[in-house]
Amino acid sequence: MKRDLENAGEVGQALAQAVRVLEGGGVLGYPTETVWGLAARPEAVAALYALKGREADKPVQVSCQDAATARRLTRGGPAFEALAALWPGPLTLVLPASAACPPDLAPGGWVGLRVPDHPVALALLRASGGLLATTSLNPSGQPAARTWAEARAYGLTPLLLPDGGLPARGLASTVVRVVEGEVEVLREGALPAGQVRERLRTRPGAGT
Repeated sequence: MKRDLENAGEVGQALAQAVRVLEGGGVLGYPTETVWGLAARPEAVAALYALKGREADKPVQVSCQDAATARRLTRGGPAFEALAALWPGPLTLVLPASAACPPDLAPGGWVGLRVPDHPVALALLRASGGLLATTSLNPSGQPAARTWAEARAYGLTPLLLPDGGLPARGLASTVVRVVEGEVEVLREGALPAGQVRERLRTRPGAGT
């Protein structure tokens, strides 16, 4: 992905505003390399559910600034170490949560983790403590916003961070759960599931 942001000053001002919104328990929209997302601090995850109209039994994702931040939230072990090498990128890993993971982000003891590959998303995460509760930007049951215009049209939040000239691809992340060393594909997305399986199969100690 092209890494240079357009209008960096505008992006910086918007990020400062975004931090204030999040610290006040609010929700905002932000760009990723996949689709647009909604973000809130972990303690404000209920506001995220309410804004989107999301069913209480559907977990949200935890977006992290890097693999080291994500590692603290899981007991994933060797599988995590192998697949985290695919970050930053369009992959969400669903793994057993550690005691450090906020319970509201790990229903049933599982947490979905991602490190996005978009400089605005990563800057937002770094400015907000390293992790945020996130989900796609759309009312529940509607398609995820693929552009700033689509995100604005949904009208879910008054604050949308600019994409800095780096538009989303329009295809959501691939979501996989790793159970006893086997990959269960929960959603096929921007990263081919075969690439995930190959990475896990060829990890050191996998017996191949």
